[in-house]
Amino acid sequence: MLKIVLISWIAGIALMGHDFSFATQTWWIWLTLASVIFGIGLYKRTLYSESVVYRFLLLCSVSWALFCTGFYYADSALQQRLKFKEIEAQPFEAIVYIKKIDELSEDVQKQIAEVLNRHMQPIDWLLYIKQQNNPIAQQQELELGHYYRLAGRIKPAHSYAVAGAFDQEKWYLQQNVMSAYQVSDIQPLSQDQIYRLGYHQHLKQQQTLQEKFLLNVEMLRLSFREMLQASTTLQHKGLLLALLTGDESLLSNRLKQQFQQLGLSHLLAISGPHVLVFALMLTWVLKCMLQRYAPKLYLWQPRQVLVLLPFGLSVLLYVAFVGFEIPALRTLLTVLLASVFLWFRQSIQPFALLIYSASLLLILDPFSILSAAFWLSYGACFILLRIYQTIRDIPQEQVITTTQKLLLAVKLLIESQWKIFIALLPLVLIFFQQISWLAPISNLIAIPLLSGVVVPLGIIAACIWLLIPALGQLLFQLSDGLLAILLWLLNGLQHISPQLYGVSYTPLMMLGFIVGIVILFLPRGTVPKIWSLVCFLPIFLGIKVQSTVFTILDVGQGQAVFLQHPELSLMIDTGGSYDETKFSLGERVIIPFLRQQGIRTLDHVILSHLDQDHSGAFAAIQNAFAITQVQSNQHNEKMPFKNNFSLCQQGQTWSYSNLKIEILSPDQEGLAVATHQQNEQSCVVYLQFLNAQPYQNFLIMGDAGWETEYKLLQHYPNLKVDVLVLGHHGSKHSSAYDFLTTLNPKLAIASAGFDNRYGHPSQELQSRLQSLNIPLLNTAQSGSIHFLFENGVVELKQQRQQRKWLQRE
Repeated sequence: MLKIVLISWIAGIALMGHDFSFATQTWWIWLTLASVIFGIGLYKRTLYSESVVYRFLLLCSVSWALFCTGFYYADSALQQRLKFKEIEAQPFEAIVYIKKIDELSEDVQKQIAEVLNRHMQPIDWLLYIKQQNNPIAQQQELELGHYYRLAGRIKPAHSYAVAGAFDQEKWYLQQNVMSAYQVSDIQPLSQDQIYRLGYHQHLKQQQTLQEKFLLNVEMLRLSFREMLQASTTLQHKGLLLALLTGDESLLSNRLKQQFQQLGLSHLLAISGPHVLVFALMLTWVLKCMLQRYAPKLYLWQPRQVLVLLPFGLSVLLYVAFVGFEIPALRTLLTVLLASVFLWFRQSIQPFALLIYSASLLLILDPFSILSAAFWLSYGACFILLRIYQTIRDIPQEQVITTTQKLLLAVKLLIESQWKIFIALLPLVLIFFQQISWLAPISNLIAIPLLSGVVVPLGIIAACIWLLIPALGQLLFQLSDGLLAILLWLLNGLQHISPQLYGVSYTPLMMLGFIVGIVILFLPRGTVPKIWSLVCFLPIFLGIKVQSTVFTILDVGQGQAVFLQHPELSLMIDTGGSYDETKFSLGERVIIPFLRQQGIRTLDHVILSHLDQDHSGAFAAIQNAFAITQVQSNQHNEKMPFKNNFSLCQQGQTWSYSNLKIEILSPDQEGLAVATHQQNEQSCVVYLQFLNAQPYQNFLIMGDAGWETEYKLLQHYPNLKVDVLVLGHHGSKHSSAYDFLTTLNPKLAIASAGFDNRYGHPSQELQSRLQSLNIPLLNTAQSGSIHFLFENGVVELKQQRQQRKWLQRE
């Protein structure tokens, strides 16, 4: 019963960010009711054992009460943290304290810093310091344990509010980082200056034992980085550092990509094996010392109990050393709980221990629920526990010789890899939407070598380096040689299948897939395994959508529109970042969105024109999906269309069930000059959703301006428009007053970027709309804007309203 109740607590916290006011308003009522029912059972003790109805009522009431309480607990923590979140970009002079090591990359230095002068209490910001051609970065470094006065600009976290895309704002919240900050100037401050500025309380806090310990741990991590970085003999210093401390600053982008493509990224995170290896080594040394110098202590307490304290302290020390990452924290809490059970001589149920650990972690930090690491870490542990049960159920007399034990270990390693791969597939697809089919094989190679040899050897090398640097360097050299062998094997394996495979699915497909996985792992005889294949069919074969959804995507300072119809999948523009090679909007935003809609083939793509902000992501999309037809206002040799390409032209129409699509511009004369007037000769697309209310007619202007608007009024004087996607992101040179007056749309939408340098949508345009009482939605404020068509009724949804941390009101 306790496990079910705690799962309810976890489920309640898992809804963090959702609008579930019923739970926040009534949690105390349900908790009181559950307490009363529980109290009745205490008063009449035979009731629990005698009445099935009472047990069921107690279970339901306590579970629901803890579910509501869990949600209220998470929501309260979220509201408290959101108070400190920055939402406006602005210049600011910050007083900061450096208490964590930085993260290095090729072109920028990232540094978590405590900001003292923004709120009544210190908060964390993520500092960005450009490395290339930046005299500030070369003249002044930020040192641990020091204070600084910084000049710069607040850069609030701002996600692309698109389903399936990485949620940067959620990541910032989970990391307890309230904003980014672009540093332009650094001035060191002495402790005397900090005292005179009125921050004596912060100075006093840094003198506490806890803060000194944490600072010394960070300095130790930094010393290992500097030692490995300075080495001229080590070839794989970045990988050695990542495996030892979790610091990926020295890892090359190529190696990170290789580990991702082979499904090995989890090995770069410090998790249970790393922590336990360190703790077991220290405990073994202590046990040897006890046996030699104080064996009589075993007469006082059993050996298992006697080593619990040093073992737990060793785990705590290493978890602190790697920065209290979630997988390591999971190990710490599990070890502490297991130690309590052993100390009081209670039996330990592995699955229950896992649930207790997760529940306790969420009490300490409910924001852990937002991390993919939480779900993947505990999911993998659950599968390993099932394998542990397999080992436990083997009769001991069957395993006699060393050879048999070795064969069993190999069998269990292979079994664990394919089971973990299959069982975690739903989570991997939900979080990353792509998989590596080589993951089970690459893990079979990497896990024994890394977890069994390289990591223990690296930990021993680090400990010895602190005492005898020369010997420690020698052991690091040995680890480096083993890594060279591993990478040679992985390079050969990568040639088989170098790419990650994207998987498209809808929520219904994923639900069926999860049910199939559950059936597959149920004990034999519970449900026929053949039913799992039935559940898998939709995700492999696909399901034809029956509803119609029209979406203006949040792609920053650009435009991308998607229409999903039972007979058609259409994209109008794709958006694009300034440099798709550095940050690919197509790979990071558009493709994940399309995959989450279950898209495998795009029937039609219309690029209004070939500017980067309207078509830059097309190349990535073209590589990821089959595209039947592509249109634009010109053919550019720099844009290699693999598919059936044609020019868009006034008068082209396509008809589908309850849908008509028409190109209103450019005409033949406009196409002739489109090369020199890309914006003005944009493909203007008009969509009519028949028998739909209240939004039926949609006009998408691309980057067209006043000239095109005038022509449209001349050629289509009776044009009906309910939703107008404003031309040129809402610039002052588009959407003229007469144009807006004539069309009189029910809603205007500007596809513009947050804090964009152009000031879109312009104040002039906003004044025109306001004077005509035309409502305006901006993707920077609303996120993606969805129009859902169901039985002739259109429902408008804004992506930023789906989660509280995304809301701008």
